[in-house]
Amino acid sequence: MNFKSFFDFGTASQASIFTTRKSDFEKVSKSTRSSNSDSIFTFARSKCTLSEDTLPASATALCEELKENYTLVDVLRLDYVTFLKGLNADDEVYLVGGDGTLNYFINAIGDYQPANKIYLHKAGSGNDFFTDIGAKNTVCINEYIKDLPTVYVNGIEKKFINGIGYGIDGYCCEVADKIRATAPTKEIDYTDIAIKGLLFHFKRVTATVTVDGVTTTHKNVWLAPSMKGRYYGGGMMVAPNQDRKDGLLSVVVFSGKSKLHTLMVFPSIFKGKHVKHEKMVKIFKGKEIEVSFDKPTALQIDGETVLGVTSYKVKA
Repeated sequence: MNFKSFFDFGTASQASIFTTRKSDFEKVSKSTRSSNSDSIFTFARSKCTLSEDTLPASATALCEELKENYTLVDVLRLDYVTFLKGLNADDEVYLVGGDGTLNYFINAIGDYQPANKIYLHKAGSGNDFFTDIGAKNTVCINEYIKDLPTVYVNGIEKKFINGIGYGIDGYCCEVADKIRATAPTKEIDYTDIAIKGLLFHFKRVTATVTVDGVTTTHKNVWLAPSMKGRYYGGGMMVAPNQDRKDGLLSVVVFSGKSKLHTLMVFPSIFKGKHVKHEKMVKIFKGKEIEVSFDKPTALQIDGETVLGVTSYKVKA
C-alpha cells in the first residue's frame, strides 16, 4: 500500500503532529504551533496505535478525530534505517520542519542512503537550507544528503547540512537557549542579541585556522564558521561563494578591532556584501578544517548549541 509519512522533529520546546491529508495537515500545524511538549509524532499508514506519551492539549481533540485512520508513531524513538528499508518501492517520506529537522534526520540515518524519495516540507523558523538551494515549500532532498561533511567537537561527531557557527554566532545561540529555558513562547530576536553581544558581552578571540595543512593566525576575531552552504543564522549569507555541491568547505574569518566599525559592517553579512571588506573578512576553502580559539566559546551545529568549545574540526 502506498503512503506518505510525515516526520516533524522540531525542538524540545515544540510538539507538532502532521498527517497525510492536506486539510488535517493545515489544522494540526496551526493547533500545535505554540504548544510546549517533548512529544513529537507522525501519522502514517492506517489505523492508530496511540503512544503513551502525552499529547499537547491543543492537539488531543484532533488526535481523537484522526486516530481511526492513522498510525501514531513517536519519531524520536524510531529506528530510521530499519523503517526506511521496510518501505515499499513507491513509498515516499516527507520531513516537515526546517534546518533542525533535516540535521536530526541526516544524523539518524548515518551513512545509509534511502532508496525511496525523501521530501522536506518547509515548516522551520530559519530555513537556511531552503534559502540556499532556492526552494520554496517542498523539495526532494535525496541528492543533498549524500556525502555530507562531519564536525568533531567536544567528543561529539555529527554530520551537518548548512554550517558550523563559532564565535558571536554561537554566542547568540547560547543566549537564545537561555531565553527559551525561562520563556519558551517568547520570540527570539537574534539581531538584538548580536548587537548587544558585539557592543557589550562577547569578547573577541585569537583564532588559529588550519585548512588542508596550512595554518594561519587571526586576532580580534568575531566569528569563524565553516560552511557547507552559503547561509546560516536565519538568512545570513556568510559564505556567498560557497557551493554545497563542489565537495569543499569554506571557513570564514571575520575580524575587527573597532566595535563601531564592526557594527557598521556586520549587517552587510545578510546580503553577502561583508566579503568586500577584505581587511576584515578572510575566506579559506578546503576539505579538512580545524579552528581553535584562545578562550572557550559557544558553537552551533545547524542551530544546535555546544558550550565551552576551544576547537573544532570538520571534514568534507
